[in-house]
Amino acid sequence: MGEDAVSTRALDRYALAHDASHYLLVPELVVRPTSSEQVASVLSACDAVAAPVTFRAAGTSLSGQSVSDAVLVDVRRHFEGVEVLDDGRRVRVRPGSTVRAVNARLASFGAKVGPDPASEGACTMGGVIANNSSGMQCGTALNSYATTESMVIVLPSGTIIDTGDPQASRHLRTVEPDIWHGLARLRSRVLGNPESTATIQRLFSMKNTMGYGINALLDFDDPVDILAHLMIGSEGTLGFVAEAVMRTVEVPTHSSTGLLVFEDLAAATGAVPQLLETGTATAELLDAASLRVSQSDPDCPRQISDLHVDRHAALLVEYHAMSPGELADKSARAAPALASLAVADFELTSHSSEQARLWRVRKGLYSAVASARPPGTNALLEDVSVRADLLGATCISLTDLFDRHDYRHSVIFGHAKDGNVHFLLNERFDDPPSLRRYEAFTHDMVDLVLGNGGSLKAEHGTGRIMAPFVRRQYGDELYDVMRQIKALIDPRGLLNPGNVLSEDPSSYLRDLKPNHSVEEEVDRCVECGFCEPVCPSRDLTLTPRQRIVLRRDIVAARSRGDEALASELERDYDYEGVQTCAVDGMCVTACPVSINTGDLVRRLRRESVGRVQDSLWAVAAHGWRGVTTAGGLGLTVAAAMPSSLPRGATGLGRAVVGTDIVPLYDDRLPRGGPSRPKVVDDAADAVFFSACIGTMFGPEAAARAEGGAGSGGHDADPTSRPGAAQAFLRLCEMSGQRLRTPAALAGLCCGTPWKSKGLSRGYDVMAAKVVPALREASDHGRLPIVVEASSCAEGLVEMLADRAPDLRVVDAVSFVADRVLSAVEIPEKQASLVVHPTCSGQRAGTTEALLRVARAVADDVVVPASWGCCAFAGDRGLLHPELTEAATRREAEEVRRLDADAYVSSNRTCEIGMTRATGRRYYGVLEALLEVARRP
Repeated sequence: MGEDAVSTRALDRYALAHDASHYLLVPELVVRPTSSEQVASVLSACDAVAAPVTFRAAGTSLSGQSVSDAVLVDVRRHFEGVEVLDDGRRVRVRPGSTVRAVNARLASFGAKVGPDPASEGACTMGGVIANNSSGMQCGTALNSYATTESMVIVLPSGTIIDTGDPQASRHLRTVEPDIWHGLARLRSRVLGNPESTATIQRLFSMKNTMGYGINALLDFDDPVDILAHLMIGSEGTLGFVAEAVMRTVEVPTHSSTGLLVFEDLAAATGAVPQLLETGTATAELLDAASLRVSQSDPDCPRQISDLHVDRHAALLVEYHAMSPGELADKSARAAPALASLAVADFELTSHSSEQARLWRVRKGLYSAVASARPPGTNALLEDVSVRADLLGATCISLTDLFDRHDYRHSVIFGHAKDGNVHFLLNERFDDPPSLRRYEAFTHDMVDLVLGNGGSLKAEHGTGRIMAPFVRRQYGDELYDVMRQIKALIDPRGLLNPGNVLSEDPSSYLRDLKPNHSVEEEVDRCVECGFCEPVCPSRDLTLTPRQRIVLRRDIVAARSRGDEALASELERDYDYEGVQTCAVDGMCVTACPVSINTGDLVRRLRRESVGRVQDSLWAVAAHGWRGVTTAGGLGLTVAAAMPSSLPRGATGLGRAVVGTDIVPLYDDRLPRGGPSRPKVVDDAADAVFFSACIGTMFGPEAAARAEGGAGSGGHDADPTSRPGAAQAFLRLCEMSGQRLRTPAALAGLCCGTPWKSKGLSRGYDVMAAKVVPALREASDHGRLPIVVEASSCAEGLVEMLADRAPDLRVVDAVSFVADRVLSAVEIPEKQASLVVHPTCSGQRAGTTEALLRVARAVADDVVVPASWGCCAFAGDRGLLHPELTEAATRREAEEVRRLDADAYVSSNRTCEIGMTRATGRRYYGVLEALLEVARRP
């Protein structure tokens, strides 16, 4: 398969040893196949030497399904793909695509996939199908089992079956006769046993992911269809689903949301049947502990913040419709019943901001509890389901179990509509008494749920945690049917052993994950993996979760005296973990416990900075005007040379000094830019802090280079566009907004070049220059400070946060959206515009302002569905161009399929990165606005 596809390196093995569960297994070998045929080869090779195999995609599994101590097959990186079929009525998905990515492709068709897990931004379709995941609304009617039409399966023998092929059943019978006939016999066995049939119908009438989906033996008669539906929920223990075709569901266009507060948990759960009669799409339960946790959020809705929570519980309800009239009718019919149930003020709202605050409460529970867990503990999120009429009694008994076993700060929440609740508790596994407590609690919980006729797993999959209890839930006869299914399809038991079925009653207590105290960011991490899809380095080196878990593994290795392993991990971590991190902070936008792994990396860089380097950058801070001027001049001179000369010179410098210090010249870079503007106006409305990157990197030329958009080289007229700073000045002049610039602006900077590299001395030098200059220019905070580069605006906000919190920084796109657009005329828009939002804009919340400006420029504004951070990150894209190339691959592929009039962003280095990646000339959105705007 090639060296890049197979690894025994410790860093790769330990990085993938962790998933979102509380289990830890280190694989001996990591394999990254690129096709179904390669997967078949892997299975054949492992079969030859009896090597166990586990498939892993997103690693968001909560029950230990995606960890292994043998061969781990990573299918996230090379198995992405979404193909929309039949105008959105069906979709073909591959296992490495996230639910959110699939739904983004379906959005323009008004459709989505049925499963709606809360982890949709991180979990992949491979895991959703393998675990039969559901969510807040889909129930059992719209989960993977109910909506999957066909799939391509790789069996343990290496046989590939496309169940969508009309000849699939004949093919299966020919190449795998034992499987075909065996499944037919098992179907007859189950149908001939009324008790088995009744048990299956009872358990699968509710959410149930315990054991195998043996309801397939009742629902289908063709062995190939039975096989396909047994794969759903099999957790990689029966084969690999290489792709699937699924029916989609219609996306409601209108909704109304409300929070019903009840006297206690019994009243809340008892009201569920009445609520379902009103047609609610959701009924999300929050117990008293959940409400108390939510009150700690300063943005908590008034309905909760005003409560004196003692025994109260609540249900979050939402109604969906395809038109305003339909929604009004639904809400009007439901309102009397809802008002009669609530013990506090109640109303339904369709205001998106108010709806978002209500859902923030529900979705923020995990993070609120997990982030407050005691040091050294793991957060365990479990789920069970029972009949709706037994939900209240089950929840009350669960709270009694928490008290009995001294699990403080535990919460119960979940999908009351489906009789499915989650509970979260904290436990440490390196302490024998705590482990015994966990064991005792588990047995009591199993007795409780099974005593109420429920399922021990509703949507998280059986995994390792509940595998020993499958027999108890189903009984000996159906358990033996499941064993026969496993023996038929995986006769040597090599696929994901220890998951779904286990003959060892205590196997769930082994391989538990320790939680070593390391550092602030690391200690808060719950290893959920939500950060990974937004990380620009995820396909090149490491993700934020992997950067964190490897820090834990280094400490763990040293604690057990394995200095050789710790040293090996540290050696490889420098490039993989530190140098190729874009420190873009996108991870914090997805992290449920608000970790910015960039902060960790910046600290590590700061700790490794040499005294000479730190001193040189401090000198640069004193003379920043000369540095930026020289940098811009250098690019202009380089552009006039044969590109091989500056590229060779920088390449030599990198070889001598280091690739993390000397940038690599690229002939797709622009020439240097003009000096920063100077404006004096005593009656100014704002202070303009023009970014220094405009001096170092000049504006994009309007004319295409000879050879087309994708070619290298430079244009004859590099000044045909004004650049973002001049565009902002002209737009403000056109709209009557008056500006002034700080004194000595040419020598000032937001500090990002120092902070991102961990250069504390230079950063302090620059801050000492910037703060007094901005205080004076802004009349001590009276005037806003406007920056035309989004990353520089964010950098300035961070610099002033502690030093001058009274000074207000505004991104220029927000300033223009709020103060300029209404004061200019746009006689004729462009037809289409592709927008690349910036990571800093996403974190600052200014992306909507960027899009408002873009919509003023063009009728059709497109943000690529695969948008992500470009990872140019100041000069990181010049130091490690492979990082930007990997980060932009998906978006670039999508952009190259588009044909727009213009391609824009709001940060010069991002524009350079996207121009290099796509072959399309990206420039500033303010320049694009200037091209179409006129003075009234």
